[in-house]
Order: sequence, then C-alpha cells, then structure tokens
Amino acid sequence: MTDILVLGGGYTGLAAAIRVAARTRRSGVRVTLVNASARFTERLRLHQTAAGERLADHSLTDVLAGSGVTFAQGRVAGLDVEGHEARLDDGRTLRYDRLIYALGTVTDLSTPGAAEHACTFDDHGGAVRLSRRLDELPGGPVGAGTVAVVGSGLTGVEAATEIAEARPHLRVVLVGKGRPGAMMGERARAYLDAALARLGVEVRSGADVTKVLPGAVELAGGELIDADATLWTAGTRGLPLAAASGLTVDERGRIVVDGALRSLSHPDVQAVGDAAAVRLPFGVLHGTCQSGIPTALHAADALVSVLRGRAPRDFRFGYVHQPVSLGRGDAVIQFTRPDDSPRRWYLTGRAAVAYKEAVSRSPLPTYRLLKRGLVPVRAFALSAWPG
Repeated sequence: MTDILVLGGGYTGLAAAIRVAARTRRSGVRVTLVNASARFTERLRLHQTAAGERLADHSLTDVLAGSGVTFAQGRVAGLDVEGHEARLDDGRTLRYDRLIYALGTVTDLSTPGAAEHACTFDDHGGAVRLSRRLDELPGGPVGAGTVAVVGSGLTGVEAATEIAEARPHLRVVLVGKGRPGAMMGERARAYLDAALARLGVEVRSGADVTKVLPGAVELAGGELIDADATLWTAGTRGLPLAAASGLTVDERGRIVVDGALRSLSHPDVQAVGDAAAVRLPFGVLHGTCQSGIPTALHAADALVSVLRGRAPRDFRFGYVHQPVSLGRGDAVIQFTRPDDSPRRWYLTGRAAVAYKEAVSRSPLPTYRLLKRGLVPVRAFALSAWPG
C-alpha cells in the first residue's frame, strides 16, 4: 500500500487529493487529506462574508464523499520530511510515502501591531470576526465608524468595495503603497477608479503603513489614519512549517519546485497553489485562483505518472484575465497575455459581473466531475503556455 498524504483542504488540496484517488482507485494507493477545519472555505468569497453576506456551509466530509479520500481533521504541527511523517496538534502522527503540500499562504503580519490589531482573510473565522466588528461600528453623517483596508491589490479592492456597498453608513479607506489596479490597462483602471469613487471609498495611494494601533494606522512620517477596524491584505507568506521542516523555500517562504511541482530539496514532496514557487518562462507564478487548481491537477497527474514508472511532464500555464468584483452589482475584467500583462480588451458592468461569477463559481461541481475522472487538466489551463 502506497500512502499519499495531502496537507490542506482548500481549493488546491481537494483537487489534488480527489484527482489522485480517482486515478489510482485500483492501484493499492491510500489517499488521506488533512485540514485544520472540518469546513470547506471558499476563500475567494471571504470579502462577501466580511460584508455580512451569509454563504453556504460545506463540510469536507460531504465534499469528499465517494472520492475514496480519507479525511483527517487536525492542524499540522510538525513535518519530518526525512522520516516521512506529519505530526498533528493532537499528537497523532501520519506516515506517508508521497506528500502533496497544499497549505497555501498566510497574511504577512510582520508590520508592528498588525498581528495584534488587524483582521485578515486567512480563514472563514477571520472574515466572520471582521463582519461582527463592523456590526458594532456607529453610522450616520457624523461620527461614522471608519474601516481601513490596508493593501491596494485585488483582495484589498474587492474587500473595500464590498464593505462600502453593503455598509454605506461606514467610512472606508483603502490604503496602499501602489495604485489600485496598477497591473491593469489604462481604461480598465479608470473604470475601477470611478467605481471606488462612486462607492465613496477614500483611496490613499503611495502610503506606507508602518504600524497598526488599536484605533488607527500609522504611515511613514507619523501621519495617523483613524480606524475603528483594520483589514490587512498587504502581502502573504508561506507558513513557517515548510522552512522549519528543511524544505527549500524562497524569500516568501514558498516551496521551490521543479517542472513536475516537486520540491527541489525533497522530490517526494510536491507543492501546489500559493504554497509553491513555480518558475515559468515569464517568471515565478504569483498565486491566484487561476493557477491554483491547475497546479493541483498537474501535481496529481505527475505523481500518478511517477507511481506508474513514467517520467512526468513539466507544468505549463499562462494567465487569461484579472477579474475584480466591485461590490455585488459591478465588476471589471482585464484580459491578459499569458505573462499577466494587460491586453486591450476588458469587460465592465453587468457583463463583467456575469463573467466574474462564472469563473469564480463554487468548485463543488468540478470536484464531483473529478471523482469520476471527467476533467482534463487543460480544461483549467485555459491559456497553457505554448510549447
């Protein structure tokens, strides 16, 4: 019996585990998935949870039903890559022959005060805590509560617009070093700027937050921006677990992998999604929902190839779009070249909302198809890098 252990029950961990199990059903392979929570969290929609929307609740046991994957609930406390063991926080030890590391990344809270005073979107609980905090803030034209969203990337933009639309009585300030939508083309970025203005989001670009206080964020130079609640979306890092185990990681703590998504230092470990530093012809892949499931499916197929004595293929991928929701009723989609640079084409308004909902819909139907072996990898790698 070959034991395959998958760490992480998010989008990528589920896809990898179900894919491997489906392709090795009669091959003497046992697949176990480990996750700290019994809940499947759709991280792409945590900004909706923070704004107060109640989303469907899915258990991992239900999602995995019929897949042949065993679910083990527990937080990974230690990883022995030499002894092929993962230790959980309840004292259990799980042995493996092959490991797929899908624990993703966490918000980089190295800025002083961020860990103590800011909310994050690292899990469902963090989004719920922010929502409850927003419920407590005063409204009205005078003395309205202020929400500071730190980080002007796409997560920050989606969070700021969602909160501003759902809670118009609050003052929302988007603070970041860069301009919102900086990676977009000029016209798509102009539309995003107009949407922020229409929703009343105050934008502070070129602002470096150096400290988070209980009721404010402090900028370089000492200026304070009042904040009754602070959401921190300014950057991510891999969990310390990977580096502590001896796996080779990059400067952001992501596991460095080869073309088959195997760890350069420990080839019996594969890393997928945000947890992996994947080098492609245009540079290192940056973690997005676009690339996550394709890496999971490729890693699963590469692992199956190795188990069958075949050489795995190298991972190829190219970006297609940058979809950004601007509240529930608006969105902007910037179409891109495979290296993620903007093309001329973009969508806005209702057409963009429909497109965004289509590409970020729940993956549960996909997982059902994966259980039956009906989803090819290239169905996800829509613009797979040529060659």
